[in-house]
Amino acid sequence: MADKIFAWLDERLGLEGIYGAVLDRKVPKVNWWFTLGSASLFLFVMQGITGIFLTMYYVPDPTKAYDSIEYIMNGLAFGWLIRGVHHWGASLMVLVVFLHMLRTFFFGAYKFPRELTWLTGVLLLLLTLGMGFTGYLLPWNQRAYWATTVGTAIAGSVPFVGDFILKVLRGGPDLSALTLTRFFSAHIWMLPAALAGLIGVHMYLIIRLGISHIPKEDE
Repeated sequence: MADKIFAWLDERLGLEGIYGAVLDRKVPKVNWWFTLGSASLFLFVMQGITGIFLTMYYVPDPTKAYDSIEYIMNGLAFGWLIRGVHHWGASLMVLVVFLHMLRTFFFGAYKFPRELTWLTGVLLLLLTLGMGFTGYLLPWNQRAYWATTVGTAIAGSVPFVGDFILKVLRGGPDLSALTLTRFFSAHIWMLPAALAGLIGVHMYLIIRLGISHIPKEDE
């Protein structure tokens, strides 16, 4: 029965073709440095799962945000573990994505025909940094408040458009409840959606073009 169901689905969906293209591809001889991309994807999934759990109890309001974090850490069963995984996973994801980019650069994997793969990877790194920056404000404690004040002020120092960028990030000239709301929405909706879509494009290019081999001495 299972074989008949699979055959029926395969005839209509081409499951064997998808399996052959995605999972049964021939790859060149590589080393552990080539697993950093998969590690980055795993960390993104972990951040998504732990983030969903945290949003069940986090309150994006300046008068309640810190108390909600305190409850997650001290009053919720295993809340400290979930937030700890999310907190340290964010730092680890930035590090792993950065190392992945360095490996790609030093091994020359950004060259023809993989230029678009490289460009999407650069955008993924920028979005990952954006995720870390927007998430830093959410505890709404003194460290998060003043770090975000400095970070947005740096963005506001861009010539000509700096004042506009500053007001877009903060929702006004100063940090306020609107800033927290904007950072929260960007952190859980805008940036993850952009990351997920770009990861799909990145994965398609990897499947389409394959991965590069370890360069030889004469290369």
